[in-house]
Amino acid sequence: MEDRIEKTINVSRLSKSFNGQNVVRDISFDIKKGEVFGLIGPNGAGKTTIIRMLLDIIRPDSGEIKILNGSLCEEIKNRVGYLPEERGLYKKLTVFETLLYLGALKERDSKERAGMLLEKMGMFSHKDKKISELSKGMQQKIQIIASIIHDPEFIILDEPFSGLDPVNMKLVKDLIIELGKVGKTILISTHMMEQVEQMCSRIFMIHKGEGVLYGSIDEIKSRYGKNTVLLDFEGELKNIPGVKKMNNSGHYAELILESGTDAQVILKNLAEMVRVNKFEISTPSLNEIFIQVVEGT
Repeated sequence: MEDRIEKTINVSRLSKSFNGQNVVRDISFDIKKGEVFGLIGPNGAGKTTIIRMLLDIIRPDSGEIKILNGSLCEEIKNRVGYLPEERGLYKKLTVFETLLYLGALKERDSKERAGMLLEKMGMFSHKDKKISELSKGMQQKIQIIASIIHDPEFIILDEPFSGLDPVNMKLVKDLIIELGKVGKTILISTHMMEQVEQMCSRIFMIHKGEGVLYGSIDEIKSRYGKNTVLLDFEGELKNIPGVKKMNNSGHYAELILESGTDAQVILKNLAEMVRVNKFEISTPSLNEIFIQVVEGT
């Protein structure tokens, strides 16, 4: 059944080195048509190198890439949208001029679509401003619009949430989810695990150039067991017997329990220490799994 699912991307045994140093080693994964897929890993793991090979900006030393059922010829390039990690907009052009120009490069009349996307991203009132007059967050939103102005089938977003406040982060997240619902295939490369967990169905995690996790988020999380407590509390949280690790962010905490620990005993100890508003037994967050894999714990 899996083999009959149409794939937008097939990567097989991909490797790349620079100056004798292996940056990507024997990487294989696929992205299904219409899927929102996460490429995750710490800085320097090899994510951007993989993306540049997908886009034929650099060539692999070995391995094979198939994109939209073929190699990346000019016709296929026009069906791909790309948000690079390094931002690059024409500072002296207006927002609208920028989008129309970039659409024309992909042989699209983008006037109507530019207006629609600017409205959706809360940027229509800024359409006649020069790029240089916009804040970094506004420029990021324009860069995201520019990557999809030609209505591509496959969209690659490298760190799409960089420089965005929570309100604009939600706008971008909603846009990505909407694009996924209309059948676009989307690759998100980011270190922001919470966003990946909310949007992506599957992930590929790379660390030091090698793949370390690959599959559905639900399957990966279940693999790490239901040994986590999600806590909403008021008061001062202190060390608790039976808790191996505590990720405390003020009024919310993720408690990683030691093997064999009774969660009800933890709840009883917590109730004597703080006011408990929420106590939920769960699988570990993707962020915690990410840390465990990277640190080798």
